[in-house]
Amino acid sequence: MARIAMVAGEASSDQLAAHLIAALKPQLSSDASFYGIGGPKMQREGFDSRWPAEKLAVRGYFEALRNYCEIARMRRQLLKTLLKNRPDIFIGVDGYDFNVWLEKKLKRAGIPTVHFVSPSIWAWRKNRLKKIVDSMSHILALYPFEPALYAQTSVKCTYVGHPMADVIPLQANRNAMRERLDIPLNQLVIAMLPGSRQAELRYMAETFIATAQLLHAQNPNVLFLVPMTSGETRLQFETALWKLKANELPLKIMFGHSLDALTACDVALVASGTATLEAALVGRPMVITYKISPWSWRIMRHMGYQPWIGLPNILAGRFVVPEFLQDDATPENLAQAVGNLLADQKTQMAMQRVFADIHIQLRQNTAQKAAAAILPYLQKKSQMA
Repeated sequence: MARIAMVAGEASSDQLAAHLIAALKPQLSSDASFYGIGGPKMQREGFDSRWPAEKLAVRGYFEALRNYCEIARMRRQLLKTLLKNRPDIFIGVDGYDFNVWLEKKLKRAGIPTVHFVSPSIWAWRKNRLKKIVDSMSHILALYPFEPALYAQTSVKCTYVGHPMADVIPLQANRNAMRERLDIPLNQLVIAMLPGSRQAELRYMAETFIATAQLLHAQNPNVLFLVPMTSGETRLQFETALWKLKANELPLKIMFGHSLDALTACDVALVASGTATLEAALVGRPMVITYKISPWSWRIMRHMGYQPWIGLPNILAGRFVVPEFLQDDATPENLAQAVGNLLADQKTQMAMQRVFADIHIQLRQNTAQKAAAAILPYLQKKSQMA
């Protein structure tokens, strides 16, 4: 019986892990068990989550510090459980700051540790490399440039692509999606994705709404689509609408369905993160923005060494998509950037060509490649038994 321990604290990690579990199950005996910390998508695949995954969904240094004691206690309890009832393998899905501590302890105890999603040493914090070598047996990388970063280390790294590139069609049908959402084909539609976490909405909601007010003043025919990931984030956004007296905006709040909103739109305004990759994969021109707490920003801006934070720009290796961060992320700047993009078909088409190349590059049948990289560890354990 294979025993696979996993930790996935973010919504995007939950989805990655769920795809991996689904790919592994047919290769293992029916009594294989998956357990640890995971979200609803993993649980639908039969995962036994011992603690609520949302406890780990914090962003930024200041926010993490506020929750440190509770998170550290949870991690110690999980380590104690895993050392007492040893899994055949531990898979940390993203969540570097939580998982690397666990992985180091488990690797020292002789338990293979696989980290699904390479830590972002390509963006910042190259000083992580020694800790990665000490903690991880194998890294499953989503992006093609990442294995070369580990070539001179003892850590094995396998490029597996990105699962969203497998799921999202190479040609997203905007007209079909508009018909499904009952949106006129000639309507100007702007998708606004201000973030998936409550911490992000705290800094982004009012900025996005004020930007929408400016854009609506310029384009009375516009419709804004705003996907929200939970009832809590929807309430936050609706509270910000009321505060800014913006309830009359032509705005449709959607529960989830970020891909639907992006597919249906003409252009998008997106908070930096996985949603920027979603927008690129459906081929929608976008403007990227982000704000975090002032304290977290002061720390992070001194640690980054690349000029980009948006995934499409990182993958392209250049500024394809405009980025407005922190103090530059004003409603005036964002409205002007979105308005300029709407008026510039040549720039839109140039973005879409780059996005198409990114999509093909990331389309690797990720779950099956990741499962194939993990199975040898389980087979080796079975042969030793």
